[in-house]
Amino acid sequence: MPRLDGHAPEAVAEAARLLAAGHLVAFPTETVYGLGARADDDAAVAKIFAAKGRPTDHPLIVHVADAAGAQAFAAELPPLAQRLIAAFWPGTLTVIVSRRAGVAAAASGGQPSIGLRCPSHPVAQALLRSAAALGVPGVAGPSANRYGRVSPTRAAHVEGEFDAALVVLDGGDCEVGIESTIVDCTRGHPVLLRPGVLPRERIEAAAGERLLDAADALAGSAPRAPGTLASHYAPRATLRLMPATALRTALEVLPTDALPKRGGSRLAVYSRSVSPPSRLTARRMPDDPAAAAHELFSVLRELDDEGVQLIWVEEPPAGPAWEGVRDRLQRAAAP
Repeated sequence: MPRLDGHAPEAVAEAARLLAAGHLVAFPTETVYGLGARADDDAAVAKIFAAKGRPTDHPLIVHVADAAGAQAFAAELPPLAQRLIAAFWPGTLTVIVSRRAGVAAAASGGQPSIGLRCPSHPVAQALLRSAAALGVPGVAGPSANRYGRVSPTRAAHVEGEFDAALVVLDGGDCEVGIESTIVDCTRGHPVLLRPGVLPRERIEAAAGERLLDAADALAGSAPRAPGTLASHYAPRATLRLMPATALRTALEVLPTDALPKRGGSRLAVYSRSVSPPSRLTARRMPDDPAAAAHELFSVLRELDDEGVQLIWVEEPPAGPAWEGVRDRLQRAAAP
């Protein structure tokens, strides 16, 4: 699989040429790696759905180089969306707005709305600007992994997911580690469709009003959004999310003969406050929610690579700071 150095201008230019020609390119953002295709070419976007095994009615986020780039895809940018864009672009916020007729039908999953984001990662920015110079107004880019599985946060993760023909633009490890926050701006009030690392209070301050949860805002009428299925972000191992007390009790009653004599186990523990037996495979979850988000998907992939079949995870603390991590773990644990 060709891996290009995302910090080399000639590599970025080559990746942009591939996108302009309708090919797929995996690229880094500050959140996770994306699997990109030019968003204005439905045939190119169809290759994303085929590569991921993703249903074609499940929409993709379109990445643009700046706020002006949103005009190519949005029928309008309501004042709410404009306030959020001014506050958080480039960055980890995706806004859902009405889609411009005749543009990006495949990327939107056939919906009249579309998700737009302007990433802050310097390699993503360089790629989007180089592609725009070649006539590509935006790049559809869901996470570069098989549908429903753990998102990739480094180039090597992408290489383990797809065939050798895919070009990967390597920009190093992703700083944030979980996907963007998604706010629906199509219903007159800001509605949180997917939490990320942006604090709820910052979104509300920029919006000038309370941020509604989808369940509080007639969720049945909400547009479909990426990464919001009940089961998502799942490792190959079965993940069980448990309160600290339940995890501690489960470990106390774990039969001694279930523990490996030396290294390697079918059960792994990922926890903040519970210390598992030393012979179990274990990772300590950071106390800081941003640090936990940064490493979450990487840890799940590492445990998969070690052959673990069951992962017991301590529930993150309550509160808005942990919303993004809690959301990803709940979906990863869903049957």
